[in-house]
Amino acid sequence: MTFKPLGKRVLLERIEEPTTTASGIIIPDNAKEKPLSGIVKAISKEVKEDGVVEKGDKVIFAKYAGTEITMDGKTYLVINIDDVLGVL
Repeated sequence: MTFKPLGKRVLLERIEEPTTTASGIIIPDNAKEKPLSGIVKAISKEVKEDGVVEKGDKVIFAKYAGTEITMDGKTYLVINIDDVLGVL
C-alpha cells in the first residue's frame, strides 16, 4: 500500500529504543516511553518543495505530535513538518 501525505506533512516510521541499558538492566515495556525519533518514509509535495527533509532522513519530533496509522501490519506516524524538531 502506498501513502502520500497531504499538506505540510510527513510519514515516519518510529525508531525503537533499546530494551536494555548500558549496564544490562532490562527495561519493561510499561516503563518505556514512545520513541521521539523516526525515519522519513514519505513526504508531501509542499515539504519536498521546501527541501526541509528528504525521504530516508532520521529526524527528532515533538513528543505529542502526529497521528498513528497502521498499514500492512506496521505502525507509522503522520506529522506536520512544524513538529519536526531537527534532522540527525
